[in-house]
Amino acid sequence: MAIPHLTAADGTTLPAIGLGTYRLNGAVGVDAIGQAIRAGYRLIDSAVNYENEGAVGRAARAAGGVRDELVVTSKLPGRHHRFDEALTTIEESVFRTGLDRIDLYLIHWPNPKVDLYVQAWRALIEARERGLVRYIGLSNFLPEHIDRLVAETGVAPVVNQIEVHPYFPQQEAIDYHREHGILVQGWSPLGHGNDLRQHPTIVEIAAAHGVSPAQAILAWHVARQVIPLPKAASPQRQLENLDVFGITLTDAEVEAISGLGRPDGRLADQDPAVYEEL
Repeated sequence: MAIPHLTAADGTTLPAIGLGTYRLNGAVGVDAIGQAIRAGYRLIDSAVNYENEGAVGRAARAAGGVRDELVVTSKLPGRHHRFDEALTTIEESVFRTGLDRIDLYLIHWPNPKVDLYVQAWRALIEARERGLVRYIGLSNFLPEHIDRLVAETGVAPVVNQIEVHPYFPQQEAIDYHREHGILVQGWSPLGHGNDLRQHPTIVEIAAAHGVSPAQAILAWHVARQVIPLPKAASPQRQLENLDVFGITLTDAEVEAISGLGRPDGRLADQDPAVYEEL
C-alpha cells in the first residue's frame, strides 16, 4: 500500500501517516510494530520516555529491504535538555535501537520553565551533523518557542508533533506551521478515552462514505495535511487506519468535524506553555 508523502520547506519528505507506539513494548511490541511495517507503515513514532526504542529498533532491523524506507523516530526527554546530556541521550537512543542512525529525532516537550530547550536544539543540530540522526524536529512546541529556536540557531525544524484531534483542532497552530514550511504530526489523532468516535457528526460522515468513524477522523487529518500517528496493535486496526487516502471529505465535512473543537479540548492538562515533562 503506497502512502503519500508531505514535504517540509527544506525538502524533507515524511509519510502522510505514521504508527504511534506508546505502550507497544517488549516482544509483543516487536510483533505489533513488525506487523505494521509489513502492512505498509513507514513512519514509526517512539520516544525515550516510552521505553520501547529497543522494540522499535528490533522491528526495524527485521524489516529487511525496507529499512531505508523507514522513518524511525524518537524523542529527547525533558530531564536531558542540557547540551552534553542531550547528545549522550541521543547516542544511547541509537544504541538501544541497534540501528546505524535514528531517522527523525524530536525534543519531546519545551519545558519552558527550565528554559534549556535551545541547548537541547543545539545538541540535535550537532547530532545531525555527526550522522546520529537524519532529520530533527520538535514535539509540543508553541510558535513562540519555534521562533526563538530559529532566531538563536538559524535552524528550523522539519516537523512539530502536537496534540490534534477533532475536539482540539489547532487551526491557528496548523496555519503557523504551514506558513513556515514545518510539517505537523498529530498525536492522539483519534482522541483517547473519550466519545469522539461515537459523536453523531463523525458517525454521520463516516456512514456517508461507507467507512468507520476512525477512518473518517483520519481522513479529516489527511485533508488538513496533518500527519496522524494512530496507535494500533491489531493487524485489522492497523490496516483500517492505513486505508484512508481514498476517502475524500467535502470542505463542509472537514469544517463540520473541525467545528467539534472545544475550549477545553485537550485530552489532559498539558499546555506546552506551562507543562513540564521529565
